Amino acid sequence: MTLAADELNVTHSAVSRQIQHLEDVLGVPLFEGPKNKLRLTEAGSTLLSGLISAFDQIDMSVRSVADTEDGSLDVSCPGTFTMRWLIPRLYRFQAEYPNIEVRLTASSRPVDFTRDGFDVAIRVGAAPWPQGAEVIALFPEQTGPVLSPSLEKTVAENFAGVPQLHTRTRLRAWGDWLSRSGAAVETGARVEYEHFYFMLEAASAGLGVCVAPWPYVTDDIRFGRLTAPLGFIDSGHHYVALRRARRNRKSVLFCEWLQKEAQAFSVSHPALTG
Repeated sequence: MTLAADELNVTHSAVSRQIQHLEDVLGVPLFEGPKNKLRLTEAGSTLLSGLISAFDQIDMSVRSVADTEDGSLDVSCPGTFTMRWLIPRLYRFQAEYPNIEVRLTASSRPVDFTRDGFDVAIRVGAAPWPQGAEVIALFPEQTGPVLSPSLEKTVAENFAGVPQLHTRTRLRAWGDWLSRSGAAVETGARVEYEHFYFMLEAASAGLGVCVAPWPYVTDDIRFGRLTAPLGFIDSGHHYVALRRARRNRKSVLFCEWLQKEAQAFSVSHPALTG
C-alpha cells in the first residue's frame, strides 16, 4: 500500500480506501493477512495477471501514437554490446535529452515489431532484416582473437595449446574468423561459456584466447587488459539500429544520436588490421 501510494503520489489511506471500494464492487476480498504482511487472495492473483497484460497493452497503444520529446524509449540490444559500447556513451544522449528515459532490454533474438514493444532494436548480423523495420546502419563488425598480455608472452604465434574460448551466444565466431582469415592456429581444449561477457572476462584473466568483436574490446586493448596479436578483419556482419516503420520523435532523435556516436567511434577507434 505504501509503495502504491508513493508511486501515485497520494496518501496510504487513499489507496486503502480505493482497494476496499474495489473489493465491495467485486464482492470478493483481494488481500488477506495482517496489515503489515498483506498478500493477494486467489481472486487478487487472478485479477492481477489480467490487469498486467491490459495495462501493458494500454501503454503500448499510447506510446504508438505519442510523438513527443519526453517520456520513455524502449531499446533492445545485445547484452555485452550494451555494457561495453552503449552504456559508456549513453550519458551524452541523456545530457542532450534529459526528458527521454531510455529503457534498455538485453536481447539478441530476431525482432518482430508486431509482437515486441521496443521502439528501437540494435542488432548485429546481415540482411535481410525484419520486415516492417527501418534500418539505420551503424558500422561494420570486425573480429579477431584476443588474449591477456601475460598469456601472449608465453605462447607461440599460432596459440599452440592455449584453450580456445567460446560463448554459447555465438558458437560460430571461431569458425567464421578462421574461414575468413585463412590463419592456421593450433589452440588447445575448447572451453564454452554461457555469456559473451563471461568469455571476455575469462580471456582477460588469462584463461585462454577468444574471438571477439572490436567494439567489445576497444577499451580492454587500450588499457592493456587484452591484446590482439593478429588484429581484426571484417566478419561480414553489420551493426544496425532497427526502428519501427512508423517514426516517433524520440526514436528519431535516438537513432540520429546513435549514428553520430557510431561515426565518431569508427574514426577515433579504427580496428587494428591483421
